[in-house]
Amino acid sequence: MALFEVTLILLLIAVALTALSRWLEVPYPSLLALAGAGLAFLPGAPMIEIDPELALALFIAPVLLDAAYDTSLRDLKRYRLSLVLLALGAVVFTTVVVAFVGWKMAGLPIAAAIALGAIVAPPDAVAASAVLNQFKVPHRLTAILQGESLLNDATALLIYRIAVSAAIGSVMLKDAVPVVLLSTVGSVAAGYLFGRISLLTLTRIEDAASSTVVQFAGTFAVWIIADRIGLSAIITIVVYAITIARTAPRHMTARRRVSTYSVWESAVFVLNVLAFVLMGLQARSIVGRLSGEGQGDAFAFAATVLAVVIVARLVWVLAYVAIMRRFARFDSEEQRRDAPTFRGAVLVGWCGMRGLVTLVAAIALPTGFPGRDPIVLAAFAVVLGTLVLQGISLKPLLRRLNFERDTTVDREVAQARVAIMQAALDVLSRKTTAAAAVVREQYEAQRLVAENPEDAQAATEYDRLRLYAINRQRDTLEELRRNGTIGDEAYHRLEEEIDWAELAASPAGRFQPLTTY
Repeated sequence: MALFEVTLILLLIAVALTALSRWLEVPYPSLLALAGAGLAFLPGAPMIEIDPELALALFIAPVLLDAAYDTSLRDLKRYRLSLVLLALGAVVFTTVVVAFVGWKMAGLPIAAAIALGAIVAPPDAVAASAVLNQFKVPHRLTAILQGESLLNDATALLIYRIAVSAAIGSVMLKDAVPVVLLSTVGSVAAGYLFGRISLLTLTRIEDAASSTVVQFAGTFAVWIIADRIGLSAIITIVVYAITIARTAPRHMTARRRVSTYSVWESAVFVLNVLAFVLMGLQARSIVGRLSGEGQGDAFAFAATVLAVVIVARLVWVLAYVAIMRRFARFDSEEQRRDAPTFRGAVLVGWCGMRGLVTLVAAIALPTGFPGRDPIVLAAFAVVLGTLVLQGISLKPLLRRLNFERDTTVDREVAQARVAIMQAALDVLSRKTTAAAAVVREQYEAQRLVAENPEDAQAATEYDRLRLYAINRQRDTLEELRRNGTIGDEAYHRLEEEIDWAELAASPAGRFQPLTTY
């Protein structure tokens, strides 16, 4: 019961911290990390151990699917070289450097040292995205960071599973290569197959709540099945999510889509909070087991791993950018303009905050794993240190780098908006009824606004008028229910219609309903 009460309190605190993070303009995981670390010093906090397999399935599966669902295949292809160098090269480089430190400084077995390296290797772009979006940094950089965040999880967790298996004696490192190759190919095929099966199921479910439950159940089922048959659950989930993302939205109703997105967003937020709760509770028990001289050595080792992780990423990113710019001298002028810059390299290198994947991978180490306590403590130090040091300093760094505001996504949205408005007008052109004339007039107005995205005043005025009218509709609807003219069933049906109208009138959430005009 104590754990439930602590978790409930932490969830409410997390909501307050999220609001505080927006006010301070820092990533909310940075404040969550501080709150989780505070649990380690909270008197009477409960001790808890979680089953390793449950930790990976419960936390990693939905978070990976959520990230993969939002991944742009176009950007993955466009920036494939940078993504490979980061998601594969940087992860392997960091793993090797940290493993060497763990082997030399802490005396960890090779397999356990590699597991530590894989745990702390993958950065999490979620922590950086909120701040980056405020500054409208070049789209290339945000696309690379988001793509890397997905792919490096798969790389790091694959290395992690092999290293853990080798450390507990279930597989030899020298036999891992053919296992990895077979697992990778099989996982890609299985992920695509599971995705197609899931699509057949989801397209036949109309109820929003049932659809969301099936999505969660399907995600966990795919992870468990892939793990049981010897495939890489990580790769399978990633391919599964991308397969669904390319097809499912077209076959879902707007109601189901809005409901699903909001539930997944809330679920990922709750999982982040719970992970930091577990971090604090585990850190408390670990610090309690370490005593005397061993405690000092463990903290010194954790601080060293934190420094190595930060420096290793910066060295790798700056080195590969320097090499790419050197070869870019032989490219065309257009290719030279698209070459990575050292300002971008500094930003990408500094956006190395570790998050949920590192936390869960550390928590999921089996009890009795060689060097488990110093490994878990080092992982927690890396998460806390990178989120606090890099996360809080990200905004000042962006001001210093002074990137020009990037409008790539805004231009794409404007172009697409004109196209979809014109498509609606084309399909209505053959309709001659009075109702069709009213609808055409609305779409004509929206197209005119879309064709002039630089005319911010026109867009603002148009949306303000719509939201002003919608707010009046809500007042009238409330009055009709209050005076008994309509019942709750009619009220909720009309309320849903007004909700959709308000969503359509609030692009990117820029405006709120107005009470006066």
